[in-house]
Amino acid sequence: MEKNIFVHNFNIKKEDRSVLNKHRPFLIWFTGLSGSGKSTIANAVEQALFNKGIHTYLLDGDNIRKGINSNLSFSAEDRTENIRRIAEIANLLIDAGLVVLASFVSPYIEDRENVKRIVGDANYIEVFVNTPIEECERRDVKGLYKKARKGEIQNFTGINAPYEVPLAPDIEIDTTKLNVESIVDIILKQLLGKIELL
Repeated sequence: MEKNIFVHNFNIKKEDRSVLNKHRPFLIWFTGLSGSGKSTIANAVEQALFNKGIHTYLLDGDNIRKGINSNLSFSAEDRTENIRRIAEIANLLIDAGLVVLASFVSPYIEDRENVKRIVGDANYIEVFVNTPIEECERRDVKGLYKKARKGEIQNFTGINAPYEVPLAPDIEIDTTKLNVESIVDIILKQLLGKIELL
């Protein structure tokens, strides 16, 4: 089958879109436990970028699971496929010239490394939202930890499924020590130099 697939080369390139947008495309990958604050932080960072005239798109776990990945379970194999598909979507959005913010538990190191391989090291920052599980459970906005503790949810990360802590994230955040505004500032300081056109 692959021998019958041919990649088309189009006139407008990623570099052309960067010039038009006045910034480089990029992927900011937020990883951490459910309830750690990934989506809240990603949303605030996107708003700050939008306010600066930067073209963005935010990919979020629940939204993706309701659409393109609605056929996947939470088994280890399906989690890997979930992240692979998201990486490919992010890669397309990078090619479209956007700064992509991706907020996913993404519990496995190898899966996050695969995201980096797909989009390229130069286009990737990993943000580890390192909120202790006790705090995530205390928040439990969606009631998922309670259900997992009762055995009503299987393969729930941090309770009955593993979370592999990033070994060398680009940015590590503890939401019990910093407010959202401070976190946004930290991320923007690292990001803006990477997306500015020379």
